[in-house]
Amino acid sequence: MWFFTEEQKALQKVCRDFATKEIAPHAEKHDNDETFNIEAFKKMGELGLLGITADPEYGGAGLGATEATIVMEEFGKACAGLTLSYLAHSMLCVNNISTNASEEQKAKWLPKLCTGEHIGCMGMSEPGYGSDAVGMQTKAVLKGDHYEITGNKMWITNAQYADVIYLYARTGENKKDLSTFILDKNTEGYSVSKEIHKMGMRGSPTGELSFDKAKVPVSGRVGEEGDSISHMMKNLDLERITISGISLGIAQACLDQCIKYVGERKQFGKNLANFQMIQKMVSEMDAETAMMRHFLYSTCREYDLGVQDAAQAARVKLQLPKMVTKIALDAIQIHGGYGYSREFPLERYMRDNKLMEIGAGTNEVMIMIIAKNILNEALGK
Repeated sequence: MWFFTEEQKALQKVCRDFATKEIAPHAEKHDNDETFNIEAFKKMGELGLLGITADPEYGGAGLGATEATIVMEEFGKACAGLTLSYLAHSMLCVNNISTNASEEQKAKWLPKLCTGEHIGCMGMSEPGYGSDAVGMQTKAVLKGDHYEITGNKMWITNAQYADVIYLYARTGENKKDLSTFILDKNTEGYSVSKEIHKMGMRGSPTGELSFDKAKVPVSGRVGEEGDSISHMMKNLDLERITISGISLGIAQACLDQCIKYVGERKQFGKNLANFQMIQKMVSEMDAETAMMRHFLYSTCREYDLGVQDAAQAARVKLQLPKMVTKIALDAIQIHGGYGYSREFPLERYMRDNKLMEIGAGTNEVMIMIIAKNILNEALGK
């Protein structure tokens, strides 16, 4: 992007080189085997990326949405599944702790999360409450010097590997009586009860968290009881912006693969690149990818300058994944039977990107957020 600083360009190169050497060569195997590239994940800590937005006092890099999205794009080109695990750790767990926790909690949890010694996850969605996250039923009941937490969290990225869980639970009868807790994997009454097998993002572990009167000390509560709505909303915009970088990376990977393929593949005695229909498809993919890049990074820049607009985050999160699913399908079409087979990575790109239209808020939820903002303004509400 034209406005990237020299430091941001250097970060981009570091991430691109790392992704080429440490992530891309193993992406297909981890997708096929449904395994987690924990070796590459740990090395991200050595590069200072696992706490990219976290407080430098506790081992973080103290950077912003632009830098975090650069990482998402470069890693997303190589392996979207591993990048999703990176996002769950760095944005959903680490950034939440850095933004919302007390100094004592930051000192306790952040250093090992930033180095990669510990892996983090966030527990929000439940078996019966996905888009309606505020309706969650996991309960935390105060019992003297600790809380007893009972319930289940579903579709949790990094569940099987998480050492630290950033958790939302109900502490009252009203819908907004939600509170936030931090606990570790050794907490009494806590377990990972189910591994979830998925269509895409197969290189990212996903599971169900179970709490059977899990004992969490009062010191594990983040802020006051009932503070969770503000915690959740504060982080969701950043999550939706940065996760869109994974889709951008997938789009670029599709485009790169198509350019290479049409320059090599021959039909009717000439390269596919000579056919006008192919030129049209590739040119549109290129234009759409360039448009998405400008849209996304402009939104990142605004966010870093202090413009936190829920509708704008929703616009990015709605449009990029939708467009990239189209791009991935066009890339498969260009490759014909090869695109539909696992001999080429395009079918993986398409499967991985479909999650982007569901996770961090479905397309339909993004539409609701946008509509609420623009129509309330139009109606003077």
